[in-house]
Amino acid sequence: MRTVGHRKEHPITFSASAALLVEGARFNDELHWLPTGSQTFIPKGVTRFKTHEDANRYDQECLAISMAEIALERA
Repeated sequence: MRTVGHRKEHPITFSASAALLVEGARFNDELHWLPTGSQTFIPKGVTRFKTHEDANRYDQECLAISMAEIALERA
């Protein structure tokens, strides 16, 4: 098994610290920048792949096409 990255676990405390509150607020703000339900990068439906590489290639192609469409809309 391969480990990618490290995640810092925050302890559960009775009273929250200001730093954790600020971190949670920033996380929430970043979530609002994600695409809404009207914009999806991956088409809906069930798609089956023989390998993980095929699935990753499909995801990247869908992402590139969607990013190009968004760039054309904004231009």
